Amino acid sequence: MHRKTSPFCLLSIFLTLIFGSLAAEGALPELNPKSTTAKVNEIMKAHASHKTLTPELVKRVLQNYLEELDPTKTYFIEPDIHQWLEPSAELLNNIIQQYNQSDFHTFEEIHNTMVHAIHRRNDLEKKIDLSNLPKDVKAKEFKDMKWVANEQELLQRLIRLKALQIGTASKLNEETKEKSLQRMAKRQAKYEEEILNSDPTQKQRLILSNVLKATAAALDAHTNYLTPDEASQFMINVQQRLFGIGAQLRDDLNGFTIIKIVEGGPAAANKEIKLKDRIIAVNGEPVVGMDVVEAVKLIRGEENTPVTLTVIRETGEGDNKKEEKLDIHLKRAEVVLKETRYDISYEAFGNGVIARLKLYSFYQDHDSSSANDLAEAINKLKAEHNVIGIILDLRYNSGGILAQAVGVTGLFITKGTVVSIMDENGQIQHLRDLDDKMTWDGPLIVLINRLSASASEIVAQTLQDYGRAIIVGDDHSFGKGSFQTFTLNATTKTEVVNPEGEYKVTRGRYYTVSGKTPQLTGVLSDIVVPGAISEAEIGEKFNKYPLENDSIKPNYDDDLADIPFLQREQIKKLYKFNLQKRLDIYHPYLSILKSNSDERIKNNKHYQKFLEDLKKNQDSDVEDEEAEQNAMCDLQLNETYNIMRDLLYLQGIHWNPPPQNKSVNAKL
Repeated sequence: MHRKTSPFCLLSIFLTLIFGSLAAEGALPELNPKSTTAKVNEIMKAHASHKTLTPELVKRVLQNYLEELDPTKTYFIEPDIHQWLEPSAELLNNIIQQYNQSDFHTFEEIHNTMVHAIHRRNDLEKKIDLSNLPKDVKAKEFKDMKWVANEQELLQRLIRLKALQIGTASKLNEETKEKSLQRMAKRQAKYEEEILNSDPTQKQRLILSNVLKATAAALDAHTNYLTPDEASQFMINVQQRLFGIGAQLRDDLNGFTIIKIVEGGPAAANKEIKLKDRIIAVNGEPVVGMDVVEAVKLIRGEENTPVTLTVIRETGEGDNKKEEKLDIHLKRAEVVLKETRYDISYEAFGNGVIARLKLYSFYQDHDSSSANDLAEAINKLKAEHNVIGIILDLRYNSGGILAQAVGVTGLFITKGTVVSIMDENGQIQHLRDLDDKMTWDGPLIVLINRLSASASEIVAQTLQDYGRAIIVGDDHSFGKGSFQTFTLNATTKTEVVNPEGEYKVTRGRYYTVSGKTPQLTGVLSDIVVPGAISEAEIGEKFNKYPLENDSIKPNYDDDLADIPFLQREQIKKLYKFNLQKRLDIYHPYLSILKSNSDERIKNNKHYQKFLEDLKKNQDSDVEDEEAEQNAMCDLQLNETYNIMRDLLYLQGIHWNPPPQNKSVNAKL
């Protein structure tokens, strides 16, 4: 290994950087009231902050439980559930007492209210005149809804939802249109049937499963309870192998929108399918109204078998916007969800080159690791060119293995604390870079955006703390400063899923050497350079119930307090020399660098047009980096190069322009 790090294994912690909560259909977990209470207590014992139920937590649980039953806000009306939406102090305290006694009758009461709401919705839908539906209903109007005030408003919402679904289905031929409408009805009936089930055991298991989901999610944005089927699906994704087309889908009620295309998969190789295409049929089978799990099953299949996707694609803008229907033929293949690793490029400047290291994730396997690969790439560049500055590009990097965040940081510092972990018991452990050799000790800029998260934030903020780098990019990074563990071992294929279900829980926060955590706030850029997602509402602070921010004492002067006393003196002799000092090398230049950058952006017509367009399109959920950067010719990166050129000039490296700037890209 090129880098040595403290022997602290947290591989499972960062699973949740890649995989969100998953939904799957199947048998209900084998729960009873006592086992439910036990699991709640187990989750809370492990949680970083919440150890006991409080009135505020119970209020969140009630909100979550209502949304678990009626996520589309098309069953309840506000008067049905007002007592639980705005619970009294007495009710909240009563529910806490009930929890402790394994009594969940309040949630059974809510469940029974949902049963009544289902019957009412079915009656209202009989009043809908399918021949006189509104036109041009858009899916976005069904986002972030509240429950309506009365039955008439609920009827109007149901009419508009029906118009959206039928409007999409009408783009199919008559036979498949009818199939699509039947499927939507079947999906709704199946959901309602599960709630209406009068079998006492099944009813109790459904209620308790929803109680656990609501309670876990009330603790923070990354703590979740998973039913056995959901846990199994989670593990399939962790093992990262499937046969399909290599695309990420979002259910938009009127079809499944492609929001990400996996590099190396059939969709990427085919080149016909595009981001924002909306899938409405698979092999002629309509998927509008279908559960996303069922839709994915249709798309997946045996290797080398064909699949035809019928998609709707929007073209044009404004009044010229129109939709076209396309059939796209693909061949299924194995999709290994293995992140693109890194890119190296450089541009000539003065008597040398400015290198850009683009790191997509923090990875480690038996063949390679992000720290080793970057070290080799830097040394190769140094051997072949006069490298005078490096841009470490961490945009869209959502994290990975914690030890690699330490290793990558260690390429740019001597020795010292990189990140500190505080667990649920308040115990702090410091992860240190132990190798005092720097691979690169020259001018360094770290480029971030609002999707730089977790391990990326450790690297960026630690290098900022030590004064080793200037942080450039969006005003702040994602803001995830917490770590989670999962009750199943992700490294084995043989571990049996608990029939009562599994959970992942936020165990603590991490902090950089300054004692700050990026939780909620993110890493703040020294020089703000807007990019493709700088106006997007992305980040931890937009999550439901995020963990709060806090701090610990700085650890620049490492006292080795987390090391056992008897070992401390021996380790001091090996470690307490050549520690990375806090530097001030960039501070004299920051104001002029910022001023120059602001002036360039202000006077760049293309950049100003780009910024105007950004504000018009804040609703875009597409997170595909290549498409975003192609759309703007990566103005953010170009300006970062300009800032590095200014810095090199100010530091005394004068520019003798070559006849033609040269740019070389190599994917390694």
